[in-house]
Amino acid sequence: MRSWPRAGERGAWEMTSGWVPLDAYSLTMKETDREAVATAVQRVAGMLQRPDQLDKVEQYRRREARKKASVEARLKAAIQSQLDGVRTGLSQLHNALTDVKDIQQSLADVSKDWRQSINTVESLKDVKDAVAQHSQLAAAVENLKNIFSVPEIVRETQDLIEQGALLQAHRKLMDLECSRDGLMCEQYRMDSGNTRDMTLIHGYFSSTQGLSDELAKQLWMVLQRSLVTVRRDPTLLVSVVRIIEREEKIDRRILDRKKQTGFVPPGRPKNWKEKMFSILDRTVTTRIEGTQADTRESDKMWLVRHLEIIRKYVLDDLLVAKNLMVQCFPPHYEIFKNLLRMYHQALSTRMQELASEDLEASEIVSLLTWVLNTYTSVEMMGNMELAPEVDVHSLEPLLSPNVVSELLDTYMSTLTSNIIAWLRKALETDRKDWSKETEPEADQDGYYQTTLPAIVFQMFEQNLQVAAQINEDLKTKVLVLCLQQMNSFLSRYKDEAQLYKEEHLKNRQHPHCYVQYMIAIINNCQTFKESIVSLKRKYLKGEAEEGVCLSQPSMDGILDTIAKEGCGSLLEEVFLDLEQHLNELMTKKWLLGSNAVDIICVTVEDYFNDFAKIKKPYKKRMTAEAHRRVVVEYLRAVMQKRISFRSAEERKEGAEKMVREAEQLRFLFRKLASGFGEDVDGHCDTIVAVAEVIKLTDPSLLYLEVSTLVSKYPDIRDDHIGALLAVRGDASRDMKQTIIETLEQGPAQANPSYVPIFREITVPSLNVAKLLK
Repeated sequence: MRSWPRAGERGAWEMTSGWVPLDAYSLTMKETDREAVATAVQRVAGMLQRPDQLDKVEQYRRREARKKASVEARLKAAIQSQLDGVRTGLSQLHNALTDVKDIQQSLADVSKDWRQSINTVESLKDVKDAVAQHSQLAAAVENLKNIFSVPEIVRETQDLIEQGALLQAHRKLMDLECSRDGLMCEQYRMDSGNTRDMTLIHGYFSSTQGLSDELAKQLWMVLQRSLVTVRRDPTLLVSVVRIIEREEKIDRRILDRKKQTGFVPPGRPKNWKEKMFSILDRTVTTRIEGTQADTRESDKMWLVRHLEIIRKYVLDDLLVAKNLMVQCFPPHYEIFKNLLRMYHQALSTRMQELASEDLEASEIVSLLTWVLNTYTSVEMMGNMELAPEVDVHSLEPLLSPNVVSELLDTYMSTLTSNIIAWLRKALETDRKDWSKETEPEADQDGYYQTTLPAIVFQMFEQNLQVAAQINEDLKTKVLVLCLQQMNSFLSRYKDEAQLYKEEHLKNRQHPHCYVQYMIAIINNCQTFKESIVSLKRKYLKGEAEEGVCLSQPSMDGILDTIAKEGCGSLLEEVFLDLEQHLNELMTKKWLLGSNAVDIICVTVEDYFNDFAKIKKPYKKRMTAEAHRRVVVEYLRAVMQKRISFRSAEERKEGAEKMVREAEQLRFLFRKLASGFGEDVDGHCDTIVAVAEVIKLTDPSLLYLEVSTLVSKYPDIRDDHIGALLAVRGDASRDMKQTIIETLEQGPAQANPSYVPIFREITVPSLNVAKLLK
């Protein structure tokens, strides 16, 4: 039987066993009984719903009895398990209560003993001081041997440093510093305010700092020559790196100890790794700056040489660093990456210094070509042996965009001045050649030319090739500049050609080779045209062509004007020689048998033998113009009323002579125009048409003949008709008046393809009324 819990235990018992008061328990049981009865009634009702089910009542009873027995067995097992748990819980609670009482008693005893020992602890201060003193003396005894051997170790260390045995020297230096630091740390712990003893210890070990500085000096010397040392004696470089790594570990250990004790030995931390990179950085900078061997005064190519030396040195140094130095340094030093950064920064600084100098145009090009192209090319940072550690796409530019832009502006300004000066000088030189007594040179096709186009475009070509080395944008800018200056130059060229012509007209005997050099000037125009097209095709991208092509029509127009004026001056030279013979046309002397047209043909042919040296486009135009002018002068001779035929025989003889001479001229100009495919019959047909009017024997048909002439040549005026009728000599005044008035009433319509020929022919200052008389 379970005993009823005592008053002090009831609360815990209730919590662990789920106990409830008796009255509540009775109510719960009654409620449970009612629910059980209701459930049983419901189940029996469900099983006995049909009469045939009454036969199975006994079977149902046995089944329900088995279920009841099974449920009761499980319930008893559960209750027994619950009671066992409750019993175990009560036992543990009794034990815990006993333990709590024991602990409470022990704490009371400890508190009592502690109060009684306070005075005893205070009386042990002397013992504490004795222990500290003993610890100090023990440390002194332990370091006594080292302390007495300090002078000897210092001498040995000094000798090892001088002998280059850096690792051994550093080992002894570490022993000295360890002894010093141990003594000073112990003194600091005992009495941090006792500066006298700390100073005494520091003074005794004062030579240690000197040895450290001397060793550091040796290390820095090796590092300054590391690129040479790594090839000759890599072991020495490895020793230096090992020493630096040792010092880094000591620095870290001392800084960790500082967090605990607050003590830091003198000279710590040394930060030799940081100083090592600083030394390497200064070494790289010095190496870059020391590559300038010449100045502008001693060598015009000083900058090219300087940049080439830098390129070679930097490439060689980085290859050595990548292949050899990385093997001498720990991986976490990232020695190649750091050296690459140092070289890049040193180069950037040096390029900035060069850019700030007063550079010439060629030097600016050399600098920008090196910075923008050479630096990242396979000749330097893009070298395959440096890959993949060096990625040219990740390198920062050596010069900022602003500096590059300023240099380009300076270059363009200087280049503009230079091109203007070069063009002026070239024109002056060419102008002097025009006065030479010898003929100009001929090209491979036999056309006269001077060296001016070749000089000008060779200069343009050189500047464009230089600009193309930098970038496409600069090349386009230089091309635009060249074309702009070419425009201005051609205007001066035109003025010089005009002046050359005027000087010749003052004295036609000089210059001796005027015709030949004027031909060369004309040919130069064609050469200039072809060279401009070639230059644009070679150096201009398709998308940029639209922005530049606007200058082409302007230059073409100037060149055509120069060529046209040159051709005109040559024709003027021809017609000055023909003037006397042209004045003989349509005169009495001419009618009686003058050979003026023969001389005209011979003279024109002779001149055109020289004009054969003119290039085809201009020679073709010149031949056509000469043909037209000869015919115009012939017609002008008719219209000047130099002769008035007195009889039909004279008119027939004169007209026939005009026809023969027209055919003579036609033959001449057909010969001169051979190979051009030019129609040369039209102008000479005008002379034949006028001759037909003069030859007409029946005056009644004169109106019809004149009408036909006017319809073919709509630009013929009434004063021309009057002069022509006056030359006939047989037209009455009324006839002349009738013909002119009739023609005025119905002016002919000009053919769109008709080229006027009478328009520039003036009749001598006789009005129509006088001509009619």
